[in-house]
Amino acid sequence: MARNDGPRINEEITSRTCRLIGVDGSQMGLFGVRDALRIALDQGLDLVEIAPNADPPVCKMLDYKKFKYEQDRKAKAARKNQSKVEIKEMKFRPKIDVGDYETKKGHVLRFLKKGARVKITIMFRGREMAHPEQGRLVLDRLAEDLKDVASVEQKPLMEGRNMHMTIVPIKGAFDKKDEKDENVTTEKEN
Repeated sequence: MARNDGPRINEEITSRTCRLIGVDGSQMGLFGVRDALRIALDQGLDLVEIAPNADPPVCKMLDYKKFKYEQDRKAKAARKNQSKVEIKEMKFRPKIDVGDYETKKGHVLRFLKKGARVKITIMFRGREMAHPEQGRLVLDRLAEDLKDVASVEQKPLMEGRNMHMTIVPIKGAFDKKDEKDENVTTEKEN
């Protein structure tokens, strides 16, 4: 009975012959699976089928529990180092006031600084649908204001009652800004 969670081991191996690899990685030659299993068990190890599609299949003698533990540790380390790209959303209206625009632009800048993609949505209601160009102007203005630190990944696109645009941070754009800010504060202190 084969398990679905990993390679076949010991009695689960179905082929008659196999190419046997020792603990140290040396090739021991072609063996019948029963003989290879007896050799592995005499050494207190498991016989693990590592290349089942080869002709003949390749089996290795190893401590399966230790092998499984090492694989789990590597997978955990890979997940730990993996970066997850976050998508934040900021909603605007086509008739947004200057103060509200500046506040929302500040939020977008904060999201970009953290490395997140930002989806900008313009929501149209009622008669505003007759003038989608007003929403386009807001998006173009925002893209222009943020061109130093962000680039437009997805151009403005109308979807039902909403218009969407996606922007992504430019690599290194905020590093330069942080250095300039530190220089300005030290000059003011002196």
